[in-house]
Formats: sequence, C-alpha cells, structure tokens
Amino acid sequence: MPTLFSLAEEIRRCTACPLYKSRLLAVPGEGPSNAKIMFIAEAPGEEENRQGLPFIGRSGKFLDELLKIAGIDRKDVFITGACKCHPEHNRNPTVSELKKCKELWLNQQVALIKPKLIVVLGRSALKSLLNKNKLSELQGKKITEGKQQYFITYHPSAGLRFPRFAKLMQEDFKKLKRLKRFL
Repeated sequence: MPTLFSLAEEIRRCTACPLYKSRLLAVPGEGPSNAKIMFIAEAPGEEENRQGLPFIGRSGKFLDELLKIAGIDRKDVFITGACKCHPEHNRNPTVSELKKCKELWLNQQVALIKPKLIVVLGRSALKSLLNKNKLSELQGKKITEGKQQYFITYHPSAGLRFPRFAKLMQEDFKKLKRLKRFL
C-alpha cells in the first residue's frame, strides 16, 4: 500500500486526464496521515497551481478564518481537492475529470487517512464524493454514506463572492465545532 508521500509523488506525475497539459504543479493536498478531519474541495486555483499547495490564495485565507471559528488548527486536518490539477480559466472540472481523479487518487487518500469526518466544500466535491448535485439541500448537514461521515458546506470561493453564503458557512463552521467534539 502506498504512503501519502508516494501517492503525492505519483499525483505530481499524473497524465491520466487532459488537465495535466495546462497545470504548472499538481496539488496532492497537505496534512497529517492520521487526520480525523479531511477537507475536500473542487480543484486547485491559480495560486495553488503556481505553488503546488492547497488553499493558499484568497479562498485559503477565508478557509483559515472559518477554521478558527470551528476551533480547528489547519495543521491537524488534511486538505485536498477532488481534482488535483487546475482547470484552465478556472472552469469547473468535468464529470470525467472528477471521476478519473477520484478513482486514481482521492479514494486512495481517503483509504490511507481514514478520516472520521470528511468536510465537503462545494458542489464539485459533492458530485465527486457522493454523486449528489443539490448542495443547497445538504448544506450544513452531516450525513453518513457507508461507514463514512460527511459534513457539507459551500466552497470558500462562493463565500467570498456571495455574502449570504459567507454567513451560512460561518454558521456551518460553528456546527462543525460542535461536531468535532464527538470525533
């Protein structure tokens, strides 16, 4: 079985879908291999593409604020994307790109980390992980699929664009603070 490190090295060399052609750096994710909470978002943004690290741009700063609300230290969680490469022009990843990345990489990361809770950030991650499209119906809820628990909220970039989503996310991260006590 691979390690998170060896998996990250494979992700950085991946050519399984067309996204590799325009990426600068793949973004495998970061965090401890024994994280109780795993955050899974959509795909790397432009800044992440340049540096190879998750959530380091404006959305990352907002995520850091949200983590403070939840009383979570970023170094204690694993953060990654449903896709590991930046889609050109900040478009959403296609269903086939999400599927390929999940089959090759995301499922292995989840299996290695064995998180007690996966926080789903946004619609693309929701589609990839749970094959569901109605984020507004699941937002702020904890659900269980198989033996895995998920907590669903909006992507931080949506919170930056829409103040109403930012408020909802702040409330969601207050719920997350209560939930994490039981992990």
